[in-house]
Amino acid sequence: MTNKESRHETKGVTVKLLAALELGPEIEGMAGRQLRMRLVTIEPGGIFGPLHDYQDRPGMVYVLEGTITDHRDGVSKEYGPGPGWPEDKDTLHWLENRGTTPAVEVSVDIVRANM
Repeated sequence: MTNKESRHETKGVTVKLLAALELGPEIEGMAGRQLRMRLVTIEPGGIFGPLHDYQDRPGMVYVLEGTITDHRDGVSKEYGPGPGWPEDKDTLHWLENRGTTPAVEVSVDIVRANM
């Protein structure tokens, strides 16, 4: 991680937990894990950082409104309304809203129950 990448601290972001399901009673071997769904809003000029990974917590994103710029591996890619990006064990990124309207996404992931 470069010094430039580590400076992208979160600002202008709100996260609302929509639902969570304990997976232990549902799937053998998943004790202590939960399936989590969150609504994330990134205001214009907002950043969801710093550079972070998804080791041990895979997920998927769907963009409801606006445009979110995903920065990973030295490449920036914009996602508008519709399917977003996977967040797997190889993901190392940070996000920003370069637009003039709020960007809203639904994020679903599997996390340890205490997260």
